[in-house]
Amino acid sequence: MSKKIFKRARKLHKWLGYLLALQILAWLLGGLVMSAIPLDYVHGKHLAKRTLINPFTQADYPASLDNITSQVANPTQITFENFLTTPLITVINNTEQQSFNGLTGRPFEPPTKIQITANAQAHLLIDAKPVSTTLLKQGTREVGYKTNVWQVQFNDTLNTTLYLNAINGKVITVRSTLWRIFDFFWMLHIMDYDEREDFNNPLLISFAATSVLFCLCGMLLLLQNLRLKRIFK
Repeated sequence: MSKKIFKRARKLHKWLGYLLALQILAWLLGGLVMSAIPLDYVHGKHLAKRTLINPFTQADYPASLDNITSQVANPTQITFENFLTTPLITVINNTEQQSFNGLTGRPFEPPTKIQITANAQAHLLIDAKPVSTTLLKQGTREVGYKTNVWQVQFNDTLNTTLYLNAINGKVITVRSTLWRIFDFFWMLHIMDYDEREDFNNPLLISFAATSVLFCLCGMLLLLQNLRLKRIFK
């Protein structure tokens, strides 16, 4: 094999190394962090429950189902739930879900700030107190930019935050410092610095392809070293 090829490979390998060094470090560090933190911890399953056991029985829902379902177009599913001490009947169709008071059959009134805070506290699995309850017309990226949500923050060391639906009070998701750390390294890993969702973005593909070229140059130089060892052996 020509010496010029090895010379060019060495030069290319060096400059590619300069170009890729920080990103390869980010990939390795991100892989370490993301593999070290269990996903259950990232999702906050040790911090709060997303749903609670329904304490009510069928007898606690005396409202007329015929009357309730007549208020929803093309219902496809009915679930019996609860919000704090109120039994709820939720009717689902292809586009939305509506909750009704299981006692009166009337549409369920959106919970108040006090009720939302109490519900968030009821879902919590750790010893912490709420420090703020904020109604967001437009949620943050942590909750997928969902509209009309309550954000309840707690004073624990992981800054646990619960997001709840402002219409029915259901817990949407649980976030914490662990999730935010994971999310940061996920951003570095897939090189999507905006929404952190596009795993097929051009920047990532370009750097991955360049990394492959970097490795191929290294393998070529390894072959040269093996040849030299055989010559001088």
